[in-house]
Amino acid sequence: MDKFQEVSVPVKFTLQGKLDFMNLKPRFETFKGMVLIGLHRKMSMAQNQTYELWKEFGPLRKALAPEANLYAIEIYPDTDFFQKFSPLREFEKWAAIPKSGVDEVPDALSEIEIPVGEYAVFSYQGKPSEAQATFQYIYGEWLPKSEYEMDARPYFALMDENYKGEHPDSKEEFWIPIKKK
Repeated sequence: MDKFQEVSVPVKFTLQGKLDFMNLKPRFETFKGMVLIGLHRKMSMAQNQTYELWKEFGPLRKALAPEANLYAIEIYPDTDFFQKFSPLREFEKWAAIPKSGVDEVPDALSEIEIPVGEYAVFSYQGKPSEAQATFQYIYGEWLPKSEYEMDARPYFALMDENYKGEHPDSKEEFWIPIKKK
C-alpha cells in the first residue's frame, strides 16, 4: 500500500518569510528555440529525484562542455498543473545543456527541443533549496493576477556563470512559458 494518497485540491499559496515580492517583476522575452541534451526522469514533488538527476548528469556535462549553461527543464502534463496541485502528480524533469558545441552526443543522453515562444523571466538570487516561496509567488500570485496564463511549453531554469549552487549569492533565471488569457 502506498504511503501517499493522491488528492487534487485547489491550492492557495501562503507566502512565508521575509521576501520582498513587491519588487519581483518579470521581464518578457521571446525565446528563440533551442535543442538541448541531457538526462530526464519522471518524478513528483513528493518523490523528488532532482538531486539524483543532477548527480548523474554532472560528470557527463563536465566531460562534454564544462562551461556550458545549465538548464533545469520541467514538462508538466497540463497547463493547470499548479491549480490542480497534488504532490503526487508526476511531471518530467531534465538536467540539460545546449547541444550546440557538443561534437558527439553520448548514447546515455537524450535530446529535447524547447520551441520558440513567449516567456516571463524571473531573476532569482539565493539558495535553490530556498526558492519555493518564489515559485509560490509566481504561480499562486503573479500568474493568476496577470494578463497571462501558462502555455503548454517547457518551463526551465537557466543557470549561467552566476550560478553557485547552494550559495546565498547564487543567481538563476526562471523562464515561465506564457500566453495571453
